[in-house]
Amino acid sequence: MAKFKFDIKCIFSQPVVQISSNLLPHTFIGDRRMAMDVTSKVSQIIDRLGELSAVAQKLSKPITSAQKLRMSENQTVYLMADINGCDGDVVIGLLKIGTKNLYLFDSSGQTRKIDKARCILDFYIHESRQRMGVGKILFDIMLTEEHWTPVKCSVDRPSEKLIQFLKKYYGLEKIIPQANKFVLYEGFFDEDGDDDANRYVFILHYLCTDVFLGIGTKHFISKTFKYSNLDIELIINLIFPKK
Repeated sequence: MAKFKFDIKCIFSQPVVQISSNLLPHTFIGDRRMAMDVTSKVSQIIDRLGELSAVAQKLSKPITSAQKLRMSENQTVYLMADINGCDGDVVIGLLKIGTKNLYLFDSSGQTRKIDKARCILDFYIHESRQRMGVGKILFDIMLTEEHWTPVKCSVDRPSEKLIQFLKKYYGLEKIIPQANKFVLYEGFFDEDGDDDANRYVFILHYLCTDVFLGIGTKHFISKTFKYSNLDIELIINLIFPKK
């Protein structure tokens, strides 16, 4: 895990936060002086996790840094922390996503231009927290927040670990070969008719985390995923149908 000399609680008011080009967590509330302090700390966290990710993937240089994120208007970094854990306050994961305009081959070998293709750009869970379901939690939170489904994501230069992760948890196996370094799976070019239904599926994993977060199911769904009251009732009824 990544420890820092400063208090990370000012960044992580919840276990997972989203960081965009302003380098502020989406939960940030404060004045300009506080914003400057938080962006400085966020920059250090992103740079450190980016370096750890590069080492884990045996890359010559990091593909994620605060400077690169600041220069991009269509990328988001999800950071995950363990607050008040047995190791103290530590940052344990990073997931960078974004959209790109790509030329891709479909399953018939035809070239198709995809505007704003959904891309997984970097994914790292600290070695001490791997094989514990932490990566699945982080990935599912991203899917829910972005209203994405796994099969619709293109993956930039995935490691073998990430390929196995997608296979294990999301059943993604059949790769459509590409000339570039992106990996995508059969179903990527299918119609998006199931997306609205699938957005409810990703909530299932989190119901078991209510005790950990110390809040009720309905409040957890509302606080974390910002669904409307109607959406929340639909989700709960799907999971716990009334007899």
